[in-house]
Amino acid sequence: MSKASDQAYLELRGRILSGALAPGTQLKEEELATICGVSRTPVREAIRRLEAELFVRRTDSQRSFVAQWSIDDIEEVFTLRGMLEAYAVRRAASRCDEGVLAKLALINEAMRAVIEASDFDVQTYLAANAEFHSLILQTAASDRLASLLGKLVMQPVVQQTALAYDREQLLRSYSEHVEITAALKQGDPDWAEALMIAHIRRALHARLPAASARGSNR
Repeated sequence: MSKASDQAYLELRGRILSGALAPGTQLKEEELATICGVSRTPVREAIRRLEAELFVRRTDSQRSFVAQWSIDDIEEVFTLRGMLEAYAVRRAASRCDEGVLAKLALINEAMRAVIEASDFDVQTYLAANAEFHSLILQTAASDRLASLLGKLVMQPVVQQTALAYDREQLLRSYSEHVEITAALKQGDPDWAEALMIAHIRRALHARLPAASARGSNR
């Protein structure tokens, strides 16, 4: 990918995640080229990349739109993510060393500090959350698992979940990370797996009311 294509991709992806490009919005290359400050060719490449990551959907008439997610879509993504992350944390439980545990603890404390700050920074929170889950996946040491899970975690329906959380839910998510870290410290794959499944399922049920409010249909 060219630098211009990367620029367009990051700009469009950021606008989709922030809601500036709302679900169902048609993506017109000429307009997006002006927004991104590039020519139409990099925009076209960026749209293809976003389509591959399920941020964008193309119709039979070859028009591109920001993806809309039904309740069924959301439930499926979180169910698949729960299955894969549960397997990842099981593998990680037998592979964690003191260095990994120390890093997880630091990430958790950084997350708590962000949540308790008077001015909540959602992007910093998302970065800390992603780092926690990524470290567990890295510790699981499975390239196939990383490839499958990466596609799910990058989807907008997952990345937007934090926007549906209130402060109490954010603190609950932090506490669950602490509990998962404790299970990993004990080297207990069953405990770690159960906690991870509950963690992902709670995220699903935090996400569903927001989706229903936007009129998602089964």
